[in-house]
Amino acid sequence: MPEHKIFSMPFARVYPMYVQKAERKNRSRAEVDEIICWLTGYSQDELQAQVDQENDFRTFFAQAPDFNPDSALIKGVVCGVRVEDVEDPLMQKIRYLDKLIDELAKGKVMEKILRE
Repeated sequence: MPEHKIFSMPFARVYPMYVQKAERKNRSRAEVDEIICWLTGYSQDELQAQVDQENDFRTFFAQAPDFNPDSALIKGVVCGVRVEDVEDPLMQKIRYLDKLIDELAKGKVMEKILRE
């Protein structure tokens, strides 16, 4: 079975779309970054380095310093698929991130998005 093309897509190509989606709903880039850093364990500087290096999604998640164990609390549907039911670990991480950005764009408060 061929691998999904998003795995080799540069994170830097999708990151601006996350920011645009949030900003269209009056949320900020800082909030997008906070979500990404919470999920992956990257610092702000490390996140910017990943964007600057144009690493693909596989590398982006493989190099994540401390993937948040509370990510298992992320539930719901993204693109018609339940994130908790995604079998491929990399695809599930990508879907977790998509779900968190969706929640931000839908106006959820940060404490709930970050499962605090």
